[in-house]
Amino acid sequence: MPEAPRHGTVRPGGRTARVREAVLKAVGDTLVEKGFDALDLAEIARVAGVGKTTVYRRWGTPGALAADLLDDMAAQSLPRARTGSVDADLRENARLVVRTLTDLRQVRLFKALIAASLCDEHAARALHGFYAVRIDEWAGCVSDAIERGELPRRTDPRRVVANVSAPLYYALLNTGERLDEAAADRAAAAALAAARAGVG
Repeated sequence: MPEAPRHGTVRPGGRTARVREAVLKAVGDTLVEKGFDALDLAEIARVAGVGKTTVYRRWGTPGALAADLLDDMAAQSLPRARTGSVDADLRENARLVVRTLTDLRQVRLFKALIAASLCDEHAARALHGFYAVRIDEWAGCVSDAIERGELPRRTDPRRVVANVSAPLYYALLNTGERLDEAAADRAAAAALAAARAGVG
């Protein structure tokens, strides 16, 4: 089996950038409205207004389309909070997660991308990469707190940030518990308490 084209390897700019933008918008809209199973390369080309050959040559598979969308989302994601307090920073992180997971378009998109990651290795790697980018960005809040003496030196910043969002995604995908600001604050407080106790 031939290797699928590597997504994200074409330098953006000019027509290439416009084609990618149009294709990724079509991909995102399709995932939101119909899910990963409906991601058809020919239909994406039609909706995006680009040639089928371009889409097949550059992306090659639905998984590669989903993966490139995730790469684009990671590149455009918001920077972390810098409040000067680890308590406030982690609350901001948790509240951002909740805002994302309660936005109708975003939650449908994430569910479709998670579904894509379960059946396509390109999408799985990109999803892992997306979360790695977000965790690395917000880990700086914890690193700063360690330097300020707010947390033990042995604290793992990435683990603390992952511990903030984990119960929120669990509520979304498994229990259906209400996601609101109170849930965000509880998640942040639990992650911070674990870190202060030396288990974060």
